[in-house]
Amino acid sequence: MTYHKTLPGLLIEQAKARPNQSALREKELGIWQTVSWKQYLDNAAQFAAGLAELGLGKGDIVILIGDNRPEWLFAELAIQSLGGMALGLYQDAPADEIAYVFELSQAKLVVAEDQEQVDKILSIRDSLADLRHIVYHDPKGMAGYSSDGLMRFEDVCRKDESAVRDFEARVAALSPEDPCLIATTSGTTGRPKLAVLSHRNLLSMASNLGQVDPKRPDDEFVSFLPLAWMGEQMMAVASALLFGFCVSFPEEPDTVQENIREIGPHILFSPPRVWENLAARVRVKIMETTPFKRALFNLLMPMGERYAQVRFEGDKPGLWLRLAYVLANALLFRALKDRLGFSRVRSASTGGAALGPDTMKFFHALGVNLKQIYGQTEIAGISCIHENGKVDYLSVGKPIPETEIMLSEEGEILSRSPAVFLGYYKNEKATAETLQDGWLRSGDAGHFDDQGRLVVIDRLKDVMLLAGGTRFSPQFVENKLKFSPFIKEASVLGRGRDYLTAIICIDGEIAGRWAEGRQITYTTYQDLAAKPEVYGLVKDEVARINAVLPADIRVRRFALLFKEFDPDDGEMTRTRKVRRQIVEERYQPLVEALFTSQEGVDLTVSIQYQDGRSRRMAGPIRLETMEGGA
Repeated sequence: MTYHKTLPGLLIEQAKARPNQSALREKELGIWQTVSWKQYLDNAAQFAAGLAELGLGKGDIVILIGDNRPEWLFAELAIQSLGGMALGLYQDAPADEIAYVFELSQAKLVVAEDQEQVDKILSIRDSLADLRHIVYHDPKGMAGYSSDGLMRFEDVCRKDESAVRDFEARVAALSPEDPCLIATTSGTTGRPKLAVLSHRNLLSMASNLGQVDPKRPDDEFVSFLPLAWMGEQMMAVASALLFGFCVSFPEEPDTVQENIREIGPHILFSPPRVWENLAARVRVKIMETTPFKRALFNLLMPMGERYAQVRFEGDKPGLWLRLAYVLANALLFRALKDRLGFSRVRSASTGGAALGPDTMKFFHALGVNLKQIYGQTEIAGISCIHENGKVDYLSVGKPIPETEIMLSEEGEILSRSPAVFLGYYKNEKATAETLQDGWLRSGDAGHFDDQGRLVVIDRLKDVMLLAGGTRFSPQFVENKLKFSPFIKEASVLGRGRDYLTAIICIDGEIAGRWAEGRQITYTTYQDLAAKPEVYGLVKDEVARINAVLPADIRVRRFALLFKEFDPDDGEMTRTRKVRRQIVEERYQPLVEALFTSQEGVDLTVSIQYQDGRSRRMAGPIRLETMEGGA
């Protein structure tokens, strides 16, 4: 059934049903501060009353930007109670991207977290004709600021007894079909589009997901990914309001892992890059530990991976393997899960991009029931998920209830459900191209396996052919490469060519620690990436990965880029997806050289800072050929 309530309406219900239960938690100055459901409602209602006095109402868009804080949720629910729409922006969005969204949305008010975000807004304010008010909630560094419409969050709040009554009255007049959220798309092909979603879209998704991946009122969830991302809205807002679990916010981005361990969440949801980083860091820690612990890991981890592999294949592990796994769990996996903060995890999922099979197998070996989610912003985040006990690393599972999936003649994945969005804001052409006869076009290529599970191959436009006619998915090879702890990102090239090559970005932190452990001195990331020893290290990693790839799609040549791919340079989306076309255009001399016998190339590129400044970066780049390569 489709859900018939609204997000602010659920806030009211939760506040009445469990007024003193923890709804939100934030760590400040080393202490966890708790917000009850009643306080959650009070804060949202008071901010809504203040917004109403400022002239905000039905149909208005309010922009939010900053880190994950309770004030974001207070503001979002307040905006929605007035019949408005909340539009979240990534905290690292540069000023020109912010200006583009302001111009398109004609937002009159922005809720900016702190001085950094306020500075970005003030730097472009002269070009924002509709902006009237800038509201901030972290006063640090703001004492000397004076600008028309600049206000503290708490000064906007109207703290009187009628605020909650007014909130309830406004919410009673809302319809589940009303638009309430605008989410920016990933923008892999250019400027992000603004997807408009209703209360019904979000809550039908949360309700149907909960049927196959249950959530409970006493669950804990740590919100550390940008609230502008649909995946975080899916969990920290829609699901939390529907099921009543507690959402905790880390103190700082650098303390996320420590804070996760302190909370011990029951629910985890992260994009592949987070899971890949965790797996890589575990492997690096093992490299640096004592010989005994390293030997124990190298002995027991293969047992866990064999156990996971048997379960992926749908078979029951034999007696010997079950006993071996019990031993491995007692000696290693239980302690490792505790160190990661995963001891209580019941629901672990990943989405936003494909997760490499090696990473999936790694976490299942530890006993973390990690499941792949598939969906997109335009369907409120999810259409498919693995069923419990039927997880595999090739598919993304089956559709959740009320969701239909079919394939077009070209093999494109099409979806239909009550969670499908209302359309793109002020972009009827793009809406008509994406929504056809009630079906949502994903742009992804896929097929169903023999058990009816959906297998996503890659973006339809990214499934490529080599000159000899061999079909390949760059993403599949990239995921293999990124399982190496030393490789942070990779862009695999080969469309219309004779073989595959790769531009690789090393993980500066992990490769740096490897270098330091071998007394290899370096000064900068660029210097580290040029070291012959690091090239040798990565060459060994590529050779190991090539060994498990079909001969036709092995990486024959590679180069280590002297910088990381960066969203500010347009090379990645804010959700960390590589923009292939941009990469090929920016590094064209390097791309062309990779398909010759050249041993090196001089490269010059412009890099962009968040404050709008830019500079030139230049240097020689070595080109490495694998055995049996070009």
